[in-house]
Amino acid sequence: MIATSVTNLDILMLVAIFVLLVVLVFLAVAEMGLSRMSKPRAASLADQGSKAGKALKKLVDEPERWVNSVLLTVNICQTVQTSLTAIVAGRLFGGWGVAIGVVLNVLVFFVLAEAVPKTYAVLYPQRSALMSARPVSALVAFPPLQWTSRALIGLTNVIVKGKGLEQGPFVSESELLGIVETAAEDDVIEEEERELIESIIEFGDTVAREIMVPRPDIITIPHTATITQGLDVALEHGYSRIPVVNDDEDDDVVGLAFVKDLMQAEREGGGARPVSDLIRPVRFVPENKPVNRLMREMQAEKFHLALVADEYGALAGLITLEDCLEELVGEIIDEHDEEDDDVQHLGDGAYLVDGGMAIEDINDLLGLHIPDDDWETVAGFLFGTLEHVPAVDEFVVHEGWRFSAAEIDGRRIRRVKITLEPEGSGDPAESGD
Repeated sequence: MIATSVTNLDILMLVAIFVLLVVLVFLAVAEMGLSRMSKPRAASLADQGSKAGKALKKLVDEPERWVNSVLLTVNICQTVQTSLTAIVAGRLFGGWGVAIGVVLNVLVFFVLAEAVPKTYAVLYPQRSALMSARPVSALVAFPPLQWTSRALIGLTNVIVKGKGLEQGPFVSESELLGIVETAAEDDVIEEEERELIESIIEFGDTVAREIMVPRPDIITIPHTATITQGLDVALEHGYSRIPVVNDDEDDDVVGLAFVKDLMQAEREGGGARPVSDLIRPVRFVPENKPVNRLMREMQAEKFHLALVADEYGALAGLITLEDCLEELVGEIIDEHDEEDDDVQHLGDGAYLVDGGMAIEDINDLLGLHIPDDDWETVAGFLFGTLEHVPAVDEFVVHEGWRFSAAEIDGRRIRRVKITLEPEGSGDPAESGD
């Protein structure tokens, strides 16, 4: 029952409450959309040339520019809205006004200004972020809001100081990686130093399977080949050590041929001898061998190459000391290597990547969370998700990105094209031709 008649002041306050509701809905969409937008996706949207995409990239690159300002604005709007709702409810409903005001806040503002807009932003993060990017940029550029936000943060830092902080910091591996990234962004350390520190931290978790040369890419010499024929293979591919395999069973490696041994034998007139006369023993390691321990063994026992076997004993790949070092310091290109970029940025927000690129590297590049328990490479992810050998341009969609087969060689996916998937075009697990 209404306790008093509705006045012009009540109407103005109701209009103000409605306006605040609209603002809170927008801010909820903006907060959730921007927080779910990764830097690679924002960069791809900016590459497409839209003003909203460029504004979005600036916000995502520097989240501290908008987070505090948006949260402060939300807090102000919620406080004012709650106060106005209590006043209006008290004037209209008398003693029951407080209870009615609480119910209205829960039913109307929680549902309409929190649950619904944030759910929408979770379902359509790209659309939400683009829609809110320019208004949020204008909001955070408002000087009084910046000053107030900085003053409150400064006050918080004074209040939060305590003795417990003097005993640390005690950080996890992920937190340490975050500290290193922040230090690089603030120019405290060089970008190369950041990459090296991150490589060292992650090195202990790397296993042989993740960095080995896969079996289809291994160059071998049949054991029936002559020394001259073996030397021709070595010189053609620029390798100093090549596995020698049994002709009858391609995965049966009988040893290693060293180029220096082959060259010496040929110079002494033994080029017609079988290469099997000069083979040396080869070391086999399991797929899950930690690379840091393998590298220590290579240093201590003075061998530079090992073959990787799977749990059934079959040949899975090959790993060298150089592969281990590259995991720490990055790619080492020598005069025999063909420079073929694993990632080509196509300029329109799309990428062309090598099918053998590691899932971990793809996740870092695009800010994704593709699981690497079942697949080691982007080609394996595409093949395993489709569950058949794909045709050219056949694709899967994952976390808003389309992965399509760009180059197929037999059953092997050589190149994968990655583009942003327009929102609302299908389910994340959808595939097509």
